[in-house]
Amino acid sequence: MAKIFCVANQKGGVGKTTTAVNLAAGLARLDQRVLLVDLDPQGNATMGAGINKATLEKSVYEVLLGMAELAAARVRSESGRFDVLPANRELAGAEVEMVELDNREKRLKDAIASVESDYDFVLIDCPPALSMLTLNGLCAAHGVIIPMQCEYYALEGLSDLVNTIKKVHAKLNPELKIIGLLRVMFDPRMTLSQQVSAQLEQHFGDKVFRTIIPRNVRLAEAPSYGMPGVTFDPASKGAQAYIAFGAEMVDRIKTF
Repeated sequence: MAKIFCVANQKGGVGKTTTAVNLAAGLARLDQRVLLVDLDPQGNATMGAGINKATLEKSVYEVLLGMAELAAARVRSESGRFDVLPANRELAGAEVEMVELDNREKRLKDAIASVESDYDFVLIDCPPALSMLTLNGLCAAHGVIIPMQCEYYALEGLSDLVNTIKKVHAKLNPELKIIGLLRVMFDPRMTLSQQVSAQLEQHFGDKVFRTIIPRNVRLAEAPSYGMPGVTFDPASKGAQAYIAFGAEMVDRIKTF
Protein backbone atom coordinates (compact mmCIF):
# COMPACT_ATOMS: atom_id res chain seq x y z
CA MET A 1 0.00 0.00 0.00
CA ALA A 2 1.17 3.53 -0.78
CA LYS A 3 2.44 5.85 1.92
CA ILE A 4 0.55 9.14 1.56
CA PHE A 5 2.26 12.33 2.65
CA CYS A 6 1.16 15.97 2.62
CA VAL A 7 3.71 18.68 2.01
CA ALA A 8 2.17 21.48 4.03
CA ASN A 9 2.90 24.83 5.63
CA GLN A 10 0.39 27.68 5.71
CA LYS A 11 3.21 30.17 5.22
CA GLY A 12 3.74 30.94 1.55
CA GLY A 13 7.10 30.94 -0.21
CA VAL A 14 8.73 28.28 1.95
CA GLY A 15 9.46 25.80 -0.81
CA LYS A 16 6.43 23.47 -0.54
CA THR A 17 6.02 23.00 -4.27
CA THR A 18 9.78 22.77 -4.92
CA THR A 19 9.94 20.09 -2.23
CA ALA A 20 6.92 18.14 -3.51
CA VAL A 21 8.12 18.11 -7.14
CA ASN A 22 11.76 17.32 -6.38
CA LEU A 23 10.98 14.71 -3.73
CA ALA A 24 8.72 13.00 -6.29
CA ALA A 25 11.53 13.05 -8.86
CA GLY A 26 14.10 11.96 -6.27
CA LEU A 27 11.95 9.00 -5.24
CA ALA A 28 11.36 8.08 -8.90
CA ARG A 29 15.15 7.94 -9.39
CA LEU A 30 15.18 5.38 -6.58
CA ASP A 31 12.69 3.25 -8.57
CA GLN A 32 9.73 4.19 -6.38
CA ARG A 33 6.28 4.50 -7.98
CA VAL A 34 5.07 8.02 -7.22
CA LEU A 35 1.86 10.01 -7.63
CA LEU A 36 2.08 13.78 -7.07
CA VAL A 37 -1.26 15.43 -6.26
CA ASP A 38 -1.39 19.18 -6.93
CA LEU A 39 -3.94 20.72 -4.54
CA ASP A 40 -2.97 24.33 -5.19
CA PRO A 41 -5.15 26.33 -7.66
CA GLN A 42 -1.98 28.08 -8.86
CA GLY A 43 -0.96 24.76 -10.43
CA ASN A 44 2.76 25.34 -9.87
CA ALA A 45 3.51 21.68 -9.11
CA THR A 46 1.73 20.75 -12.34
CA MET A 47 3.85 23.18 -14.37
CA GLY A 48 7.03 22.25 -12.48
CA ALA A 49 6.48 18.63 -13.49
CA GLY A 50 6.36 19.69 -17.16
CA ILE A 51 2.58 19.52 -17.64
CA ASN A 52 0.73 22.40 -19.29
CA LYS A 53 -2.11 23.33 -16.94
CA ALA A 54 -3.85 25.34 -19.68
CA THR A 55 -4.57 22.28 -21.83
CA LEU A 56 -5.80 19.82 -19.20
CA GLU A 57 -8.85 17.75 -20.11
CA LYS A 58 -9.40 16.63 -16.53
CA SER A 59 -7.85 17.75 -13.25
CA VAL A 60 -8.08 17.34 -9.48
CA TYR A 61 -11.10 19.69 -9.63
CA GLU A 62 -13.23 17.10 -11.45
CA VAL A 63 -11.94 14.33 -9.17
CA LEU A 64 -12.89 16.19 -5.97
CA LEU A 65 -16.37 16.95 -7.28
CA GLY A 66 -16.96 13.36 -8.41
CA MET A 67 -17.03 14.21 -12.12
CA ALA A 68 -13.99 12.05 -12.99
CA GLU A 69 -12.05 9.10 -11.61
CA LEU A 70 -8.49 9.75 -10.49
CA ALA A 71 -7.22 7.05 -12.86
CA ALA A 72 -8.68 8.99 -15.80
CA ALA A 73 -7.36 12.39 -14.66
CA ARG A 74 -3.74 11.53 -13.83
CA VAL A 75 -1.02 12.54 -16.29
CA ARG A 76 2.55 11.27 -16.68
CA SER A 77 5.46 13.63 -16.01
CA GLU A 78 7.96 12.42 -18.60
CA SER A 79 10.74 14.65 -17.24
CA GLY A 80 10.23 13.51 -13.64
CA ARG A 81 9.17 9.87 -14.29
CA PHE A 82 6.16 10.06 -11.94
CA ASP A 83 2.38 10.51 -12.28
CA VAL A 84 0.61 13.79 -11.52
CA LEU A 85 -2.97 14.60 -10.58
CA PRO A 86 -2.81 18.10 -12.04
CA ALA A 87 -4.47 21.37 -11.01
CA ASN A 88 -5.42 24.64 -12.65
CA ARG A 89 -7.43 27.75 -11.75
CA GLU A 90 -10.72 25.84 -11.81
CA LEU A 91 -9.70 24.38 -8.47
CA ALA A 92 -10.22 27.76 -6.78
CA GLY A 93 -13.98 27.27 -7.24
CA ALA A 94 -13.97 23.79 -5.74
CA GLU A 95 -13.99 25.04 -2.14
CA VAL A 96 -17.36 26.76 -2.61
CA GLU A 97 -18.85 23.85 -4.55
CA MET A 98 -17.66 21.28 -1.98
CA VAL A 99 -19.56 22.96 0.87
CA GLU A 100 -22.78 21.25 -0.28
CA LEU A 101 -21.23 17.80 -0.68
CA ASP A 102 -21.37 14.91 1.76
CA ASN A 103 -18.11 13.87 3.39
CA ARG A 104 -16.49 16.94 1.84
CA GLU A 105 -13.23 16.77 3.81
CA LYS A 106 -12.59 13.18 2.67
CA ARG A 107 -13.18 13.48 -1.08
CA LEU A 108 -9.47 13.22 -1.91
CA LYS A 109 -8.95 10.28 0.47
CA ASP A 110 -11.70 8.32 -1.29
CA ALA A 111 -10.29 9.18 -4.74
CA ILE A 112 -6.74 8.10 -3.84
CA ALA A 113 -8.03 4.80 -2.41
CA SER A 114 -9.01 3.72 -5.94
CA VAL A 115 -5.38 3.87 -7.21
CA GLU A 116 -3.40 3.38 -4.01
CA SER A 117 -2.08 -0.04 -5.01
CA ASP A 118 -0.43 1.50 -8.11
CA TYR A 119 2.06 3.50 -6.02
CA ASP A 120 4.69 3.34 -3.30
CA PHE A 121 4.32 7.04 -2.45
CA VAL A 122 1.57 9.61 -2.90
CA LEU A 123 2.74 13.21 -2.29
CA ILE A 124 0.18 15.99 -1.89
CA ASP A 125 1.23 19.60 -2.53
CA CYS A 126 -1.08 21.71 -0.36
CA PRO A 127 -1.93 25.40 -0.87
CA PRO A 128 -0.46 27.97 1.56
CA ALA A 129 -3.63 28.28 3.67
CA LEU A 130 -5.62 26.14 6.07
CA SER A 131 -8.51 25.75 3.63
CA MET A 132 -10.92 22.98 2.64
CA LEU A 133 -8.33 21.87 0.06
CA THR A 134 -5.60 21.60 2.70
CA LEU A 135 -8.05 19.80 4.99
CA ASN A 136 -8.68 17.25 2.21
CA GLY A 137 -4.94 16.71 1.95
CA LEU A 138 -4.53 16.25 5.71
CA CYS A 139 -7.48 13.83 5.88
CA ALA A 140 -6.04 11.72 3.05
CA ALA A 141 -2.49 11.53 4.43
CA HIS A 142 -0.65 9.23 6.78
CA GLY A 143 1.75 12.01 7.66
CA VAL A 144 2.89 15.58 7.04
CA ILE A 145 6.24 16.80 5.73
CA ILE A 146 6.78 20.42 6.78
CA PRO A 147 9.32 22.37 4.71
CA MET A 148 10.52 25.47 6.51
CA GLN A 149 13.13 28.16 6.29
CA CYS A 150 15.37 28.66 9.30
CA GLU A 151 14.15 32.13 10.22
CA TYR A 152 12.18 33.63 13.10
CA TYR A 153 8.79 34.01 11.35
CA ALA A 154 8.90 30.38 10.25
CA LEU A 155 8.89 29.30 13.91
CA GLU A 156 5.83 31.48 14.56
CA GLY A 157 3.82 29.81 11.79
CA LEU A 158 4.95 26.34 12.79
CA SER A 159 3.02 26.32 16.08
CA ASP A 160 -0.25 27.13 14.21
CA LEU A 161 0.33 24.27 11.79
CA VAL A 162 1.18 21.79 14.55
CA ASN A 163 -2.07 22.74 16.35
CA THR A 164 -4.07 22.21 13.15
CA ILE A 165 -2.48 18.79 12.62
CA LYS A 166 -3.36 17.85 16.21
CA LYS A 167 -7.01 18.86 15.66
CA VAL A 168 -7.27 16.89 12.40
CA HIS A 169 -5.65 13.90 14.12
CA ALA A 170 -8.15 14.09 16.99
CA LYS A 171 -11.33 14.65 14.98
CA LEU A 172 -10.91 13.46 11.40
CA ASN A 173 -7.79 11.37 10.75
CA PRO A 174 -6.32 9.37 13.64
CA GLU A 175 -3.51 8.10 11.35
CA LEU A 176 -2.12 11.59 10.77
CA LYS A 177 1.21 12.54 12.29
CA ILE A 178 4.16 14.79 11.59
CA ILE A 179 6.75 12.80 9.64
CA GLY A 180 9.36 15.48 9.86
CA LEU A 181 10.55 19.04 9.39
CA LEU A 182 12.65 19.72 6.32
CA ARG A 183 15.04 22.66 6.46
CA VAL A 184 14.98 24.36 3.03
CA MET A 185 16.66 27.37 1.37
CA PHE A 186 19.35 26.95 4.00
CA ASP A 187 22.26 29.38 4.00
CA PRO A 188 24.98 28.23 6.43
CA ARG A 189 26.67 31.64 6.24
CA MET A 190 23.79 33.21 8.20
CA THR A 191 24.13 32.94 11.96
CA LEU A 192 20.33 33.12 12.39
CA SER A 193 19.84 30.10 10.11
CA GLN A 194 22.22 28.07 12.23
CA GLN A 195 20.56 29.23 15.47
CA VAL A 196 17.03 28.37 14.28
CA SER A 197 18.26 25.04 12.89
CA ALA A 198 19.77 24.19 16.30
CA GLN A 199 16.52 25.22 18.03
CA LEU A 200 14.50 22.92 15.76
CA GLU A 201 16.80 19.97 16.48
CA GLN A 202 16.63 20.68 20.21
CA HIS A 203 12.83 20.95 20.29
CA PHE A 204 11.77 18.34 17.71
CA GLY A 205 14.66 15.87 17.94
CA ASP A 206 14.45 13.09 15.36
CA LYS A 207 11.40 14.73 13.76
CA VAL A 208 13.90 17.00 11.98
CA PHE A 209 15.15 15.36 8.79
CA ARG A 210 18.92 14.91 8.61
CA THR A 211 18.95 16.19 5.02
CA ILE A 212 19.19 19.98 4.64
CA ILE A 213 18.22 21.61 1.33
CA PRO A 214 20.57 24.50 0.50
CA ARG A 215 19.56 27.72 -1.23
CA ASN A 216 20.23 26.86 -4.88
CA VAL A 217 19.78 28.82 -8.13
CA ARG A 218 19.39 25.69 -10.28
CA LEU A 219 16.34 24.57 -8.28
CA ALA A 220 14.77 27.98 -8.88
CA GLU A 221 15.52 27.89 -12.63
CA ALA A 222 14.17 24.39 -13.27
CA PRO A 223 10.39 25.16 -13.28
CA SER A 224 10.79 27.60 -16.19
CA TYR A 225 12.05 24.61 -18.23
CA GLY A 226 9.13 22.44 -17.07
CA MET A 227 11.41 20.05 -15.22
CA PRO A 228 12.12 19.13 -11.59
CA GLY A 229 15.51 20.43 -10.43
CA VAL A 230 16.56 16.82 -9.83
CA THR A 231 16.23 16.17 -13.58
CA PHE A 232 17.25 19.63 -14.81
CA ASP A 233 20.70 19.56 -13.19
CA PRO A 234 21.26 16.33 -11.23
CA ALA A 235 24.78 17.42 -10.24
CA SER A 236 23.67 20.67 -8.54
CA LYS A 237 23.80 20.89 -4.77
CA GLY A 238 20.03 21.35 -4.55
CA ALA A 239 19.28 18.29 -6.71
CA GLN A 240 21.77 16.18 -4.77
CA ALA A 241 20.09 17.24 -1.52
CA TYR A 242 16.62 16.22 -2.76
CA ILE A 243 17.95 12.87 -4.00
CA ALA A 244 19.43 12.35 -0.52
CA PHE A 245 16.10 13.38 1.01
CA GLY A 246 14.31 10.79 -1.15
CA ALA A 247 16.67 8.11 0.16
CA GLU A 248 16.06 9.30 3.74
CA MET A 249 12.28 9.06 3.18
CA VAL A 250 12.56 5.49 1.83
CA ASP A 251 14.63 4.63 4.89
CA ARG A 252 12.26 6.37 7.30
CA ILE A 253 9.09 4.60 6.13
CA LYS A 254 10.63 1.25 7.04
CA THR A 255 10.00 2.17 10.67
CA PHE A 256 6.84 4.15 9.95
